[in-house]
Amino acid sequence: MTGARALSNVLTTRACAILVSVGLGAGAAALFLQFGAADGYQMVDGVRAALVFVTTFWLAWGAMQAIAGLIASCQAPEPLTSPITTRTAILMPVYNEDPGVVFARVAAMDDGIALLGLTDHFDFAILSDTQDDQLGAEEEDWFVHLWDDRAQEARTSKGLRPRFFYRRRHKNTGRKAGNIQDFFERSGANYDFALILDADSLMEGSTIAELVRRMQAEPKLGLLQTLPRVTGAQSRFGRAMQFAAGFYSPVFAQGQAAMQGVAGPFWGHNALIRVRAFAESCALPELSGPAPFGGHILSHDYVEAALLARAGWSVRVDPDLGGSFEEGPENMIDFAKRDRRWCQGNLQHVRVISAPGLKPWSRFVFFQGILSYIAPLFWMMFLASNLYATATAPETDFFPEPFQLFPVFPSDQTSKAVGVAVGVFGLLVFPKVLILVDAALRGRVFQFGGTWIALRGMVLELVMSSINAPIMLMWQTRAVSQVLMGRDGGWPAQTRGDGRLTLREAFSAGWWIQIWGVAVIAVTHLFAAKLMLWVLPISVPLVIAPLVIWATSLPSRPPVFLTPEEFSVPPVIADHHRVMGQWAHAQAPINAPSARLTA
Repeated sequence: MTGARALSNVLTTRACAILVSVGLGAGAAALFLQFGAADGYQMVDGVRAALVFVTTFWLAWGAMQAIAGLIASCQAPEPLTSPITTRTAILMPVYNEDPGVVFARVAAMDDGIALLGLTDHFDFAILSDTQDDQLGAEEEDWFVHLWDDRAQEARTSKGLRPRFFYRRRHKNTGRKAGNIQDFFERSGANYDFALILDADSLMEGSTIAELVRRMQAEPKLGLLQTLPRVTGAQSRFGRAMQFAAGFYSPVFAQGQAAMQGVAGPFWGHNALIRVRAFAESCALPELSGPAPFGGHILSHDYVEAALLARAGWSVRVDPDLGGSFEEGPENMIDFAKRDRRWCQGNLQHVRVISAPGLKPWSRFVFFQGILSYIAPLFWMMFLASNLYATATAPETDFFPEPFQLFPVFPSDQTSKAVGVAVGVFGLLVFPKVLILVDAALRGRVFQFGGTWIALRGMVLELVMSSINAPIMLMWQTRAVSQVLMGRDGGWPAQTRGDGRLTLREAFSAGWWIQIWGVAVIAVTHLFAAKLMLWVLPISVPLVIAPLVIWATSLPSRPPVFLTPEEFSVPPVIADHHRVMGQWAHAQAPINAPSARLTA
């Protein structure tokens, strides 16, 4: 496909998605305005209609991404076979992680590269921002263990001694983005490309090689993003998210790729970058003023993608690339903690969205990120405005004129409100149904256990997400409120491993949500009893929030939420388990001076 035709397709997809989303939002607002003004127009009716427009537009926009992905779906291209002539640094930033598990991931990925005979083209650099000295010492010890283990592997295969580097910053200026920038300033000139990972990332050697070959083939490609698959989940919450990421995300990512073209996304990890492009374009400024809106940029990945696009480099996501993996939160509390940081980072983009020279689509991406976190506020305002409108609605006057002999019955517009509610539900469910049908027609559904097992997974995921959504809405609303009040959430370390919670922990995290649920039911009963049936699907999950938080953290067993990685364990994951088994009883050297190697 020529560049002009590809650009035309991207612009057409964007225009159609935006126009349809705006049209659906406007139609829903018009219907709800007719319903609200049936007993006489009031100012609150206009407010409610405006809130319906915004929330419906946002839901429709998500649905259009799925539809665009289904339309744009095509067969994956054949892997490239061109020789690799470049050098790539594989960067793994770590921050207060379990060093044994992290270094075993490095060993597993190195095995995959070694099987392809490409070790001469790849170096690994573990970039530590760990602030705990004891944990930092353990990292150094495990690095020596990794070094010795890899040296043994190299001698066994009669290859060269592998190249691994480790350095720890005692002051984590700029956090992850600053960590990577520090590496580029010190060692970036030694490499053509850099593969940026997270501490929980795993990637097949063949995927790493394909990324490099694709970037070699396109000199203007500055960043190539893969779609990581969530693996290793054990809890009900984690497995539901893992299923959704595996079943729905490839289609949504394909739609995103169709809309973004060469001004695509960067999700901060599992992506290959061109070092020169990144070093020349992506030095991040420190924003003026205190956190949360000032200081270092938290959600640096979207900003770096925008800066690359501004400098004329292509930024692309290739959802067809498999073999890219990550882990996810195992309970709702850990998810909310991570989401709090993302919330602050996305709202911080109000300081970046007007930066000079940015592509219009990059500005729209920032707008999407901001809207994704303030949308819960609109839902809360919509609920509050409906309670207010019902409580203050005038009594129906059947005899508006003096000496009127026959009553005048007001027009019943309830069907309009019901239509809007059905439409909103359809925007949530219809894309998932389409994805299931498409997966059945293409045979992809068999990777998830077949049509019926996948259907059961979809229904259970829909039920769970419907129950979880009001609780997550409360956490997001609190997060936005905290940021707007000037509270800095910092950068808490990720929680790995078993996410099982006790009832006490769940109650400690969710008691305030319970209070809000009881308050919503009480206020509705006192002032707007007619809305009780509409409010219960929201308020009941809030009232039982601690039970939901606890129950979803418990282990879940197959065959619920089956994913392809459970039918056929990917080689890099199997090798990671093998290495962990071999290292389980290994004693890492203590305070070995050779551990302090720098990149």
